[in-house]
Amino acid sequence: MSWEIQPQLDQLRGEGLWRELRTLDSPQGAVLAHEGRELLNFSSNDYLGLAASSELKAALQEGVELYGAGSGASRLVCGSLRPHADLEAALADFKGAEAALTFSSGFAVPMGTLPALLGPGDTILMDKLSHACLVDAARLSGATLRIFPHNHLGKLERLLQTATGRVLIITESIFSMDGDAAPLREIVELKDRYGAWLLVDEAHAVGVLGPQGRGLAAALGLEGRIELQMGTLSKALGLSGGYLAASRQVIDLLINRARSFIYTTAALPAVAHAALRALELIRSAEGDRLRSVLHAHADEVRSALGLDHTSSSAILPLILGDETTAMAASAHLRAAGLMVPAIRYPTVARGSARLRITLSAGHQPEQVAQLIQQLKKLGR
Repeated sequence: MSWEIQPQLDQLRGEGLWRELRTLDSPQGAVLAHEGRELLNFSSNDYLGLAASSELKAALQEGVELYGAGSGASRLVCGSLRPHADLEAALADFKGAEAALTFSSGFAVPMGTLPALLGPGDTILMDKLSHACLVDAARLSGATLRIFPHNHLGKLERLLQTATGRVLIITESIFSMDGDAAPLREIVELKDRYGAWLLVDEAHAVGVLGPQGRGLAAALGLEGRIELQMGTLSKALGLSGGYLAASRQVIDLLINRARSFIYTTAALPAVAHAALRALELIRSAEGDRLRSVLHAHADEVRSALGLDHTSSSAILPLILGDETTAMAASAHLRAAGLMVPAIRYPTVARGSARLRITLSAGHQPEQVAQLIQQLKKLGR
């Protein structure tokens, strides 16, 4: 059988699903440099504007001076350095858990966690809109994977009634493409009733919601009732990497069984050192100020465009339906000086292509006003 690549590429182009890398010539921020132009950035997950902040740049530089450029080995060989341990202790405290473990990326967290905890004979019940890394990890585990419609508690309960083996429910707290919240309190009550465990991915909630930016679980007072709290350092914290906060026993098991942790070089120690500073910032009065600015921006856009006000996330989807329409809308905005991505299949379901707008505390009021103006023109 021949390797026919070009027909696949032609098909992607024909279906409006072609993707390509865009090289930027500036740091992450509210304004990006691309091909000699400046574009207002409404596409990043840098919710608090920390990615290019002077505080984190200084912390990274300090981390390099203290611990060097690289880790040199995996954590279980000789790559487990002091900032890794300090960061994990801080993350456990931040999430109200006994312990935490960091991974080189958010994607690597479930890829190591789920196969270490579950296997054939067990059951994973997952919200349909959960991130691709959770789907891939569930399949890799060998457990039976059952999908329930987005936020559908009735279907989830029916699946719980017939699930076998160890049962794990998986959901995001704030969903990455719709910006809406899971009915987390009700899910916790269901998993308790049926003796299941729960994994909550707080990637888009940490830094944005809850006291000290600790996420939706903390906002609802549920941290102590969730067995597996997953998150990332690459969004509101402005850096890279992922983590799982859980019981001491779970973390000890992952250290011994999570392949995406065991068989990879440890994350850069300077990044771990800087992540400690990012956590301090998020939990401080300055973090509260940044969240206030972020939510004010998001509320202004929602009000101006008549969008749903029940969500308090920084993600605002404008669902256009057709992939070609979404691409044309994104191109129109880019021509007007705004970077707003078109999100298409397979990231979202066919027929639900959209513009995914994300706000940041780094945006200035006049930049948000320009976004609103251009989106209203686009609507006309």
